[in-house]
Amino acid sequence: MTVARYEIEDRVATVTLDRPERKNPLTFELYAELRDWFRSLHARDDIKSVVLAGAGENFCSGGDVRDIIGPLTERNASEQHAFTQMTGDLVKAMRAAPQPIVAAIDGVCVGAGAILAMASDIRYGTARSKVAFLFVRVGLAGCDMGACAMLPRIIGLGRASELLYTGRVMPGAQAYEWGFYNDLCEPADVFERAHALAHSLAHGPTFAHAMTKKMLHDEWAMPLDAAIDAEAAAQAICMGTNDFRRAYDAFVARTEPRFEGN
Repeated sequence: MTVARYEIEDRVATVTLDRPERKNPLTFELYAELRDWFRSLHARDDIKSVVLAGAGENFCSGGDVRDIIGPLTERNASEQHAFTQMTGDLVKAMRAAPQPIVAAIDGVCVGAGAILAMASDIRYGTARSKVAFLFVRVGLAGCDMGACAMLPRIIGLGRASELLYTGRVMPGAQAYEWGFYNDLCEPADVFERAHALAHSLAHGPTFAHAMTKKMLHDEWAMPLDAAIDAEAAAQAICMGTNDFRRAYDAFVARTEPRFEGN
């Protein structure tokens, strides 16, 4: 059974959750597969950005009730913790990947699917999409896969608290209004919009993009003075790249720079 497709074209990797008849749920195997794939991105010179999408008219319905939730009720505490650690490792892998991740979100985006969207760098959605952190509905806490750390930083503490306590659906318009989505698109256009941005990023200064992503992650827990010092060091590293020189030479020549990521 195919549950995800991986395609690479012109520096952009597209990951499509591909089980549309079930609204693209996650399984034990798919969690591990995605974790390993995102971990591999550190060594992939042919991939400079990623688009994450779902097949059909939905993004992801989260952990499969039959394939995950049912079996988890029969596992012991050690096995359950191994599972939750694995799912968290998927988010860690997405955040640690040097490539920007752009999510194209339509239809259902709930549970662990909402977490995958949250863990992406940029999110484009549709008005008809439905985002929900459903963990409370199955007797679990909202603190799943980093949600209590990341979601408040995206939409604010009070709003995140409401969603995580209630498990209610956040409509697409509200997701945009609250800052979860970067923009709203028509359903027919959302994938193309995400891919266009990913393509632009993949052909930009990719070494610098990777540094930006790293510093966005690293500076979450830094005092301001330490963050300023860290950024000074990071920017000095970027100034030593050929891309920095290429951009200057292109400016002088009044041409568009051709970035190579080094």
